[in-house]
Amino acid sequence: MEQTEIRKVRASIHQQCGNRVKIQQDLGRNKVDIQEGVIQQAYPSVFTVLIDDEFEQNPPQLLSFTYTDVITKDIRMQLC
Repeated sequence: MEQTEIRKVRASIHQQCGNRVKIQQDLGRNKVDIQEGVIQQAYPSVFTVLIDDEFEQNPPQLLSFTYTDVITKDIRMQLC
């Protein structure tokens, strides 16, 4: 994995802060979790996404992911 790839992903996510995204997270063994949230912050090593279920009674969750997760496709993000 090259540093230039990580820089590109970091810059792309930093530009999308505040935007709503759909996150597909690979949980292993053919299990996938799909959630929608807003990119809150982009830090040097990680970025955070605030998940707020509109239809369920769950409290908001703040999830953090690494840029490596995006590169290795452990998570897939799509703008809503």
